[in-house]
Amino acid sequence: MASLARTARTALRSSTLASTCRTATQQTQRSRTPHQATKSARCISTTAPSRKDPYMPDDIDTSSLHPTPITFFSETEVMLCESVSKFANEVIAPKVREMDEAEKIDPVIIEQLFEQGLMGFDIPEEYGGAGMNFTSAIRVDPSVSVMVDVHNTLVVTAILKYGTEESKRKWLPKLATNTLGSFCLSEPIPGSDAFALKTRATKTDSGYKISGSKMWITNSNEADFFIVFANLYPEKGYKGITAFVVDREMKGFSIAKKEKKLGIKASSTCVVNFDDVEVPRENLLGKEGEGYKYTIGLLNEGRIGIAAQMTGLALGAWENAARYVWNDRKQLGKLVGEFQGMQHQLAQAWTEIQAARSLVFNAARKKESGEDFVTDATMAKLYASQIAGKISSQAVEWMGGMGLVRDGIAEKMYRDSKIGAIYEGTSNIQLTTIAKALQKRYTY
Repeated sequence: MASLARTARTALRSSTLASTCRTATQQTQRSRTPHQATKSARCISTTAPSRKDPYMPDDIDTSSLHPTPITFFSETEVMLCESVSKFANEVIAPKVREMDEAEKIDPVIIEQLFEQGLMGFDIPEEYGGAGMNFTSAIRVDPSVSVMVDVHNTLVVTAILKYGTEESKRKWLPKLATNTLGSFCLSEPIPGSDAFALKTRATKTDSGYKISGSKMWITNSNEADFFIVFANLYPEKGYKGITAFVVDREMKGFSIAKKEKKLGIKASSTCVVNFDDVEVPRENLLGKEGEGYKYTIGLLNEGRIGIAAQMTGLALGAWENAARYVWNDRKQLGKLVGEFQGMQHQLAQAWTEIQAARSLVFNAARKKESGEDFVTDATMAKLYASQIAGKISSQAVEWMGGMGLVRDGIAEKMYRDSKIGAIYEGTSNIQLTTIAKALQKRYTY
């Protein structure tokens, strides 16, 4: 199977739309500095920024332009969605139950995700990535999708945003091709109060030394690349939190307990220990004492990925149950799906799934276009996790006894849904964030 990202890039470059876009971009770039031209040419999204571009002329005729729905996809994005869906159905789906029972993602799946370019969607081509946009990669199977999400939206984004040019050239090609990343923030005691972390960092002659433990760390069992947050200046409180890059082979680094979970069992969640881990100076990510800023920004982006994961889960649970009640399950001489009561439940659930999709796409598009998307991502994550839990539970009931057995995916989807209300910010944290934004807007 050819790389999905490579195929999409080829299609984009050969399409009439791409040719037109390139011509317009080149004409505009002639009047810009090299830096300005590079900055403007990055995103392939068809969503235009709502903010005024100071470099665009004022006399462009927009009368022939028509507004498009949030869920409108460009030709390239449609092809990507179809390709990713095909890959998920043909390669991942046959192994879902096996991986869930084994509580481990098949290493071959991880290898193929890299081969298809799915682990480097947002990495520019110059660093070995796909150079695609954020919206293109936001739906995969639950256990696999969280691995892809953490790698892309937390780890890769951290290097892209806060790494030096040298560190980007050193680490991004690896993250795009064969090295899985992990994000080490959570600890046993702080919980949602992430800024109260206890892991400490101290300066040494050659760099830094990290001591402490992290808990609930996704991808930790398979990852070789870890972004670790530790407090370098405890006396400054959360303003002492600093980000570091830690390699799995560094002395003092170890993976301890692997958690046995209710859901997303194939995704590894472990305790990670740092016993005086020596970190070279060049592995400092960003600036000392600014780690707390990085976590806020990164988690905001990560929530769009989790919202997409939960929306996809809800849709998968709905489709699985809908096919069963409309084609197989009968009661009182007719298909269960023909009863009005069942049809109303299916219709209500479908409406909620589409509402969640709209929230997800809106947040993703706003992120792409450089707008403030924090509240949008928070609402998407909150609502998607709520409907995932509700609809996956209903799906089990719609299917009756078949919804409870492990021969199908209904009970697995139900178990997998619970994590949506917990990781990357609990539902109560999301509600608090939304309420604060609203209070700020409506306070005189």
